[in-house]
Amino acid sequence: MVRTLIHYGCHLIVPLIIALIFFPKKWKEIYLIFLSTMLIDLDHLFADPVFDPNRCSIAFHPLHTYYAIASYGILVFFRKTRILGLALLWHIITDQLDCWLM
Repeated sequence: MVRTLIHYGCHLIVPLIIALIFFPKKWKEIYLIFLSTMLIDLDHLFADPVFDPNRCSIAFHPLHTYYAIASYGILVFFRKTRILGLALLWHIITDQLDCWLM
């Protein structure tokens, strides 16, 4: 229960706080970008079973591989994709935290 609250809090509440503190004028847009990174979890549909609460997503699902994570890091270096890159990396950090809490 605590692990679930931490995981979804990091996916939903922390990005809202980040958006409000660092981007107060465009917090809605930034928060939407952070939420849109949840789409990389569509790669879970290729797993069997689709949802396994005791499986670490990192290095298991295609969009959670180290190659994918490296590409998210590269996005940070370009002005137009910086926020998306940061949001994707936050998603990965959140998933890694969940792995550590298992």
